[in-house]
Amino acid sequence: QVQLVESGGGLVQPGGSLRLSCAASGSTFSIKSMGWYRQPPGKERELVAAITNGGSINYADSVKGRFTISRENDKNTVYLQMNSLKPEDTDVYYCNLNNYYNTYWGQGTQVTVSS
Repeated sequence: QVQLVESGGGLVQPGGSLRLSCAASGSTFSIKSMGWYRQPPGKERELVAAITNGGSINYADSVKGRFTISRENDKNTVYLQMNSLKPEDTDVYYCNLNNYYNTYWGQGTQVTVSS
């Protein structure tokens, strides 16, 4: 089993920045990718950003140029630096980990962008 612990959410004004962190523990061998998703009201959970074990990165079009995903492999931790935040970025952000056997989700951290 894998446990994911997220931190870093909160309230920020439009144009501000936040940094999310997600630390994985447990059976962290054979990780294929880690990333962040969010789920707008009434919609399916959508990819925000993901990074593979080989370092390949994928971003949602809506966050390109504003968000940066990074990973510390020795700490099994993934980060999401979010800059130039917009009200439409308001959501619960979920950490995701894929290994060769299962997909795991964190409990979610709330990000609210409002003046």
